[in-house]
Amino acid sequence: MELAGINWVLTVAGFLLWTSGGSAAPMECHFNSRAVCVFEGRHYSLGETWMDNACMQCTCLHPFGVGCCETVHRPVDFPAWCELRVEPVTCKVTLVQTADPRLPCSPGENNKDPSHGSLQLQQQLEG
Repeated sequence: MELAGINWVLTVAGFLLWTSGGSAAPMECHFNSRAVCVFEGRHYSLGETWMDNACMQCTCLHPFGVGCCETVHRPVDFPAWCELRVEPVTCKVTLVQTADPRLPCSPGENNKDPSHGSLQLQQQLEG
């Protein structure tokens, strides 16, 4: 294939990856030149997209490979006593308390680290 054709395909591929995220801008993208445009037994054509089980939106760039971009916005500024959970099917992101993941993490002025100042922590420190 001539150089102009390759440049055109790469430009189109970049555009498809850039626009495939919809309203959720991709956080991280990967390109695999050896990947085939097949997911869960279904074959995809050039430009078609699908969502994989890891919340990555993939675009078929046949015959050049597959490009995938993360669609989940992951918060980066939250208390150390919280952890991030991403539901694999819905891609819903939630912050939960590390000590008890059943409880939501709601950082703010009135919500401090649950272990801070607790009797148990003080006893461990005095120990």
